[in-house]
Amino acid sequence: MMDVVCGVITNSQGHFLACLRPAHKHLGGLWEWPGGKVDPGESPESALTRELREELAVEVKVGSPLCPVIWSYEGTEIRLLPFHCLIIGGDLQALEHEKLLWCARECLSELSWAPADIPILRELLNSVKK
Repeated sequence: MMDVVCGVITNSQGHFLACLRPAHKHLGGLWEWPGGKVDPGESPESALTRELREELAVEVKVGSPLCPVIWSYEGTEIRLLPFHCLIIGGDLQALEHEKLLWCARECLSELSWAPADIPILRELLNSVKK
């Protein structure tokens, strides 16, 4: 099983950062929480910090974890490890995504999400109070 991390990034207005996967990549055209694979010997928090720097050109403070998601994509089983994150530096850029969108909580479910990210979305919608 491969460990993959993702960041549920919020801003000072309480909006969440959704990232659109490029059309030419696996799951292209779907929205996701940004992140990537955990390298051997790397902690999930370190991997997430590295991945968000590579994908978004930002430094983050990795916060509390959400529930892990076990998912299978094309025969590869992943354990998706989500964490709450705050941007603490850098200039947010879409280096590996087609589009970035700050989305209010009530609008998150209007996006077409990658399947493994949907349980994380449900957890957020069930835990964040209006």
